[in-house]
Amino acid sequence: MDRTAPIERLESDHPEVDAIFACICDLNGVMRGKRLPADQIDKVRDGGLRMPLSLLGMDIWGEDVEGSDLVFDTGDADGICEHTGRPASLVNWTERPTAFVQLWTLNEDGTPFAGDPRRALASVVARFAERGLTPVVATELEFYIVDPSKSAPQPPRSPVTGKRLDSDGALSLDELQHFDSLLNEIYDGCRAQDIPADSAISENGAGQFEINFKHLADPLKAADDAVLFKRLVRGLARKHGFAATFMAKPYGDRAGSGMHAHVSLIDAEGRNLFDDGGPDGTPLMRNAVSGLLRTMPELGLIFAPHENSYRRLLPGAHAPASVAWGYENRTVAIRIPGGDHRARRIEHRVAGADANPYLVLTAILGGMLLGIEEEWTPPDPVTGDAYSMRLDRLPPDWASAIDAFARGEHGERIFSGRLRRMFEQCKRQELGRFTRHVTDFEYHSYLEAV
Repeated sequence: MDRTAPIERLESDHPEVDAIFACICDLNGVMRGKRLPADQIDKVRDGGLRMPLSLLGMDIWGEDVEGSDLVFDTGDADGICEHTGRPASLVNWTERPTAFVQLWTLNEDGTPFAGDPRRALASVVARFAERGLTPVVATELEFYIVDPSKSAPQPPRSPVTGKRLDSDGALSLDELQHFDSLLNEIYDGCRAQDIPADSAISENGAGQFEINFKHLADPLKAADDAVLFKRLVRGLARKHGFAATFMAKPYGDRAGSGMHAHVSLIDAEGRNLFDDGGPDGTPLMRNAVSGLLRTMPELGLIFAPHENSYRRLLPGAHAPASVAWGYENRTVAIRIPGGDHRARRIEHRVAGADANPYLVLTAILGGMLLGIEEEWTPPDPVTGDAYSMRLDRLPPDWASAIDAFARGEHGERIFSGRLRRMFEQCKRQELGRFTRHVTDFEYHSYLEAV
């Protein structure tokens, strides 16, 4: 059965659908919205659905941010929910067939709401278009399949042997085959929902997988695909008796999960503007690299937005901790992959799988654009082990990243003031709650020892 449908024909083409989930994406990448009867599809399509704009800035627990002017100062006013134009996705892991429709927000006067993360990405893409440039984007998402029976994650039991996975299995064919049924259904779901999934591999951690996506000359669709993919994987994992997590570091002693982004630029004729016919790439590519490096310290909060995110970014933990670039070097933040020069591109390796895809691509493309506009040049590329070198580092912890984001001079040229305020307020509220929480490990370490 076709699992995508033009929204205007959803009711006639898919009478089995009796409910619609109409959703917007908040700053944490969490989908929030309403469940409506299927016969209200016209309301969803025509902008008749309204939701509070404050939803976009809620904290990770779904609570209003204290002090936000979107809450009490405005009477918690509604915004207009506009259909993004993406076909409805039919969901088959729920008890009854349902459809999922992506929306984004407008102010009451019909102008785009500047605090919507999808609007932020659309804005920076439009700036590229004004220069006759189109970003070509692909993402890679890592995730863990875990046993859902415990509150803390445990590796799952193999559907083939019944034994719990207890060792890392990088590129393990056996692990791929043991979870073949789930992976097959994930690929079926991706095809049905027009998510261009490419290769899958078993990653370094027990029960960890990575799925890559094909390159698209449409960053908005690439971000939509990543958001939908995360929903799809979590839903299908539950259907198969597992749980799926995109936490950056669900296990302290195993590999973290990242969301790498590959980006190139094409002109109106479709030419790759990073391709110089050889391995080095063009001066334009190096301008873009320099923009990414200069903006990275203050935009670290976008790439690592949660307390748990910083466990993944520890030096030597197989994730970039330094502000550096290099050719075919996976120890740096910005890698220029080798291979065919016609596919010359930038790989941005900082973001965790827990980050919001819209904000991540906005930060990456915005940084690249600043480097191109200002014709910045990067330092020399790093060769060898960047972990062992004295290099500028990303913010080492969540509090430092929030402060760097708030003080940064480049972020205001990429993100609206509205979104920056909302994101900072949200993260400070979340940090405050974590700061007041005493962990079991602290009790174990200190209770009767100090």
